[in-house]
Amino acid sequence: MNTNSSLYSEDLAPISNEKRTWTTWNYAALWISMSLCIPTYMLSSSLIEGGMNWWQAILTIFLGNTVVLIPMILNGHAGAKYGIPFPVFARASFGTAGANIPALLRAIVACGWFGIQTWIGGFALFQMARLWIPSIETLPQIFPDSWGLQTGPAICFILFWLLNMYVVYLGVDSIRKLLVFKAIFLPVAALALLFWALSAAHGLGPILDTPSKFTNTTDFFTFFFPALTGMVGFWATLSLNIPDFTRYATSQQAQIKGQIYGLPTSMTLFAFVGVVVTSATTIVFGTMIWDPVVLAGKFDSKLLVSVAMIAVAISTLATNIAANIVSPANDFANLSPSKIDFRKGGYITGIIGILIFPWKLIADPTGYIFTWLVGYSSLLGPVGGIMIVDYYFVRKQTLVVDDLYNTNGIYSFSKGFNFSAIIALIIGIIPNVPGFFTTIKVFPADMFPGWLIGLYSYAWFVGFALSGFVYWLLMKNRVAK
Repeated sequence: MNTNSSLYSEDLAPISNEKRTWTTWNYAALWISMSLCIPTYMLSSSLIEGGMNWWQAILTIFLGNTVVLIPMILNGHAGAKYGIPFPVFARASFGTAGANIPALLRAIVACGWFGIQTWIGGFALFQMARLWIPSIETLPQIFPDSWGLQTGPAICFILFWLLNMYVVYLGVDSIRKLLVFKAIFLPVAALALLFWALSAAHGLGPILDTPSKFTNTTDFFTFFFPALTGMVGFWATLSLNIPDFTRYATSQQAQIKGQIYGLPTSMTLFAFVGVVVTSATTIVFGTMIWDPVVLAGKFDSKLLVSVAMIAVAISTLATNIAANIVSPANDFANLSPSKIDFRKGGYITGIIGILIFPWKLIADPTGYIFTWLVGYSSLLGPVGGIMIVDYYFVRKQTLVVDDLYNTNGIYSFSKGFNFSAIIALIIGIIPNVPGFFTTIKVFPADMFPGWLIGLYSYAWFVGFALSGFVYWLLMKNRVAK
């Protein structure tokens, strides 16, 4: 293979046929494992808190995951066919150097998820600590009010963050046993919550009878479309870097069937638990509690709450390292392999994860869905559109693997950058910018036309379609390689 050291490493090299051992069951199990996490629960409970009834929330989640399954399978094809990971696959459309752009966009989103998961784990520790040390709730306020951060939760957040950084220092191998613990604990905990909800609310009847808060179809669809975009955005990162997993597939059928069996079903089933439990909290406590960590803190038994919160923290730690540290750390290391190793990449991820103020993002359902999930989907949708159009319509599913690792090959374009992809990416992002800035209240809503702000509700779809179409126009006269 004719390669350049700056583009090639053992981690990035194509997987040989004898090492492609993942079957349909492996991919189904992967999605079951990744779907069973606290943010999935909060995804469904946030829809209930936002005003949907149980079947509207479940249907929205099922539709969102069915939609995102399509780019997941399409992008996964190249990984299964050529054994290449996401950063290498991106070189075909963005160029050997330009591939760092989508890799970094995805890395920054993963940093955000790292911050959110770290906050969840830290808050679980706080819920436990306040039972045994009540004074932690009344510590003097040391952060500005605008930060929305209380001292007690902040201390637990920093402690849990330091624990995450210590695991990065030890290396990824140290987390494998925790992942096994997570795979056992979370399904058991989910079933326990479900049985509590059914018992406390006296069966499913009262829960399923809880009506939608939307009194007309206009109000419903105003909430539904951005919520659907948020559901798609939930896995928008994985829909790009799924080749990192499908490169190990025994066949195309294995990755396709495994993802179809695993993704929509596990997300919908676990979301159902969130819907039932959140609806039950209204009946039991008279107020809706959409955060399972806050809910667990309301139980009477100190020992029960302590065990549950420690388990949540360990489970969150395992998920965080596996899903939100490894990929961005490698993406940052890829920028300058001689200066940034995996460990430094992990530290960079950790710092950015704090700077996004994750406690604000999940303080309420609108921040979680409309600001976070919809916001980053507006960045990743365009990347997905470009990569899929390039692979299926420009390259006709044919790549020259050697040239993906060669700075002088056909994917070097202009000094390593394919400016057609960069232009298409920018054009796909721009229409969603006004809606994002008005959502986070940087600009007043009346500063832009209503239809332009309205596009933000469909951010992933708008970016995906627009960037894909523009890229096809710019590239259609090029000879397919």
